[in-house]
Amino acid sequence: MRLVLTNDNRIGVQQDGGMVDVSSAFDDIRYRTSADRMPRVLASLQERRSRVEDLAASGERVPLPGLQAPVPRPPKLIAAFGNYREGSDRERQVQDMFLESPDSVIGPNGTVILPNHPATIFHHEAELALVIGQRSKNLPADERALEALAGYTCAIDVSARGLGRMGPSRIGKSFDTFTPLGPAIVTTDEVPDPQNLRVTMTINGELRQDYTTSDMEYSVVEVLAFITSYMTLVPGDVLLCGTNHQGLGALQDGDQAEMTIEGVGTLAVSVHDPQRREWPRGVDQEMAARQRAVGAS
Repeated sequence: MRLVLTNDNRIGVQQDGGMVDVSSAFDDIRYRTSADRMPRVLASLQERRSRVEDLAASGERVPLPGLQAPVPRPPKLIAAFGNYREGSDRERQVQDMFLESPDSVIGPNGTVILPNHPATIFHHEAELALVIGQRSKNLPADERALEALAGYTCAIDVSARGLGRMGPSRIGKSFDTFTPLGPAIVTTDEVPDPQNLRVTMTINGELRQDYTTSDMEYSVVEVLAFITSYMTLVPGDVLLCGTNHQGLGALQDGDQAEMTIEGVGTLAVSVHDPQRREWPRGVDQEMAARQRAVGAS
């Protein structure tokens, strides 16, 4: 099942280039604001799934409308440090994660706006994202951890480099518009093996990132076990699983960025820089070499 959220707040199941409206399966759910709605929908999805499937099978399929991020404002947005071997045969790096601003989320076909901060470069990072469906703490590092998930989606983790005054900083990942998500939440039964997914990123049609999740240092279940040893996850939380840095490059004004995860979907956004700054096109080979040498930063 592929759940989407339209710009006019309808909940749909994506099918063959269109969608079927299944909002009525969740009509009785109370919420204060639209930001509250999807976490509550996801919390109830397991018990209502048969109803959603019946509606999707019997309802009228309509052309896919404009979409929001499937979780427009996650309760928590959490990202993994690095988390890829970068194709090298080395010891695993120390596992770590960090929080990003939930207000950085935008949806499919949105616009990433580069801020007027003195970044040395703005990089794209295509990532597999996990969407939580059940309240979870101290999950095991095995397949049982996947029961906590509502599903998977695509994420672009935009990174402003060089902003730290006291060394490397992650604050440059939390600007508004810096976390495109979507287009759909793909339920776990649609993704038999999350450790065998091809992830690609193109900029203006030029292939940049091209890697598989088999290169992850810490698998999806290990990511879930690690973060739930520190904090409780709740429905609607989104976890970014990290990226392989070998195909990173600059984002700049006018770019059309598109990432695809096989079996999960394709997420496209545009880029606008009011300052019209420019960086070399193509893959940032210096970054790629640095990551191969010392691991993800």
